[in-house]
Amino acid sequence: MFTPGVIDELKKIVGKDDVLTSPEELVCYSYDTTPFTHLPQAVVLPESTQEVSAILKLANQEKFPVTPRGASSNLSGGSVPVQGGVVMLMVRFNRVLEIDEENLTATVEPGVVLAQFHRAVEARGLFYPPDPASLSISTLGGNIGEGSGGPRCFKYGTTKDYVLGLEVVLPNGEVIWTGSKTVKNVSGYDLTHLLVGSEGTLGVVTKIIVKLIPLPEAKMTLLAIYDHIDDAAKTVSSIVARRIIPTTLELLDRATMELVEAYKPVGLPLDAEAVLLLEIDGSEAEVKRQASLVEEACRSCKAREVQVAKSKEESEQLWSARRSALAAVARGCVTLVIEDATVPRSAVPQFVRIIGELARKHHLRVPLLAHAGDGNMHPLVMTDFRDQEEMVRVDAFADELFRAALDLGGTLSGEHGIGTLKAKYLAWQFGPAGVEAMHAIKRALDPNNILNPGKIFANDLEGV
Repeated sequence: MFTPGVIDELKKIVGKDDVLTSPEELVCYSYDTTPFTHLPQAVVLPESTQEVSAILKLANQEKFPVTPRGASSNLSGGSVPVQGGVVMLMVRFNRVLEIDEENLTATVEPGVVLAQFHRAVEARGLFYPPDPASLSISTLGGNIGEGSGGPRCFKYGTTKDYVLGLEVVLPNGEVIWTGSKTVKNVSGYDLTHLLVGSEGTLGVVTKIIVKLIPLPEAKMTLLAIYDHIDDAAKTVSSIVARRIIPTTLELLDRATMELVEAYKPVGLPLDAEAVLLLEIDGSEAEVKRQASLVEEACRSCKAREVQVAKSKEESEQLWSARRSALAAVARGCVTLVIEDATVPRSAVPQFVRIIGELARKHHLRVPLLAHAGDGNMHPLVMTDFRDQEEMVRVDAFADELFRAALDLGGTLSGEHGIGTLKAKYLAWQFGPAGVEAMHAIKRALDPNNILNPGKIFANDLEGV
């Protein structure tokens, strides 16, 4: 795909040591957490907005694709260079440029690791709530590209609710700013939120302004244990009916707990069919009041026991179990397909039953992990990509899963994006006219289809 001299031009832009071309190096950037793999022809490591701009201008001139890449912890195939070309690795953009305590904002570069950013702002008594399970490795730029969520979304919302402004290099190499530090900003189109969740298809983010909030005074972690998963699912509505919004409300079924305990034992109740892991935060008095109401709601839905973490260490142990769940399940299979269907909260019990029925129908092992508080379900399909007959059943399971989610008024993705895995379903949710409207935006900003081609739109995957 490259014409002679492209590698030399890339080396002129970023330096010869920051262009990787050996097969051993390229294979490291050919995959993410999905079954998709494809070798790029080169990997470049820019460290300035000007270098990103120059690379994209060269890409348009020479017509080669560019795939932006952070930590590649995404779960939809978004960072696989499915049409080859160049992987643009953003790890050199790793500075927290400013924490502005007067305006409650921070300005950061996209390669900053989320957990490090959390520590930096919390040291000042401030709080950045988005917390995907991959926070120890995922980057702010990747979070923005995927529109990441996490357990705390139930109370605080997702990444898109905290992004105020972006410095972005457009696909043609032009540099723009969207948004600002201001709380109010309705000047022109909302380009900031068009770019959040755009999966690296509309621009390359080089600086980020996010809003911060005060760090809550206190928090409490509870574990509610259920003999029947349906009762655990019903508890979501029971808690909301009491006008309580916990920080987090996570559901783990027995199969998930068994795998977690085999990987990182913390004493989860393996004789239970499901547990809910909850966290409440706020003032000391409000946390105590809400915890009492949450426990009441859990018991009203037949929780056999509600445990309260007695220390910060005990709370951290429970949450480390939750965050290790995907790794624990992945250890038990060759290929793990992590789905991300989301339904309205009121439909959670029905959707949990449907997931179980579909797993049995297609003879698949599907542990369930869920952000139950916001209706975001993660059926974890344990399979083996080498077994073609089983993969046919996995595809059939996914087809019926997403159809059921949409029929319940839900969506294809709550936080993982469309990527390559779900491109064929996009028209199911938005119809041909809706997909064409999105595609028109892509064509307007990226007429040469340079940035992350083969993502989101099914017709871009033809021939891949």
